[in-house]
Amino acid sequence: MGHYDHIKGEALRGNQQLPELGLVLFTFGNVSVADHDQRVFAIKPSGVPYEELSLEKMVVVDFRGNIVEGDLRPSSDTKTHAVLYEKWNSVVSIVHTHSTYATAWAQAQKGIPIMGTTHADHLTTDIPCAPVMTDEMIKGDYEYQTGIQILQHFENHNLDYKEVEMILIANHAPFTWGSSVHKAVYNSAVLEEVAKMAWISKQINPSAPRLKKALIEKHFERKHGKDAYYGQQKP
Repeated sequence: MGHYDHIKGEALRGNQQLPELGLVLFTFGNVSVADHDQRVFAIKPSGVPYEELSLEKMVVVDFRGNIVEGDLRPSSDTKTHAVLYEKWNSVVSIVHTHSTYATAWAQAQKGIPIMGTTHADHLTTDIPCAPVMTDEMIKGDYEYQTGIQILQHFENHNLDYKEVEMILIANHAPFTWGSSVHKAVYNSAVLEEVAKMAWISKQINPSAPRLKKALIEKHFERKHGKDAYYGQQKP
């Protein structure tokens, strides 16, 4: 077994799940998995179709974006992942897609309002949308600056990345993350579904209000609170 096969294997499976879940077309998007002890992460190679991926094709880079292992060029979004891993030490996996409904909200430069209990089962706030990048950021080290854009938005709005594990980048697309590759991919799928539900709800009733506070708290706490009763008790 190779030195980095554990993270390469997890990243491979995570990437393969994106088309299975209908979150990507062609080569849109990528999944990475980090090893914070070694300060490296495995990520999808750039432009390689998901059905052609293999353990050998995954690329390992350090938290500065430098290639550590692999013969192929890593995802063009690699530096964005690197910036987040560098700052957020409990994040094990990051997912970037251009899933249809989440990307539509990003293109509209709108965060996704918390309108129903499906949303509240996962977080208690709107899904944030970082503003359009400045010309200087775009013309500079663009992918690095995308990571900075995410960090700055969380800081400016006092958001906790451990509680809000997803964001839209205005005019771009979503990023999600988690403490495991399963959770990061799950968050991408949930984000897409919530985005779709919110859009349809606004078509039915453009003035539909946000979910009221009592329902937000009830649904989040029953799944994540200290007295949570969703699912089965662990032995």
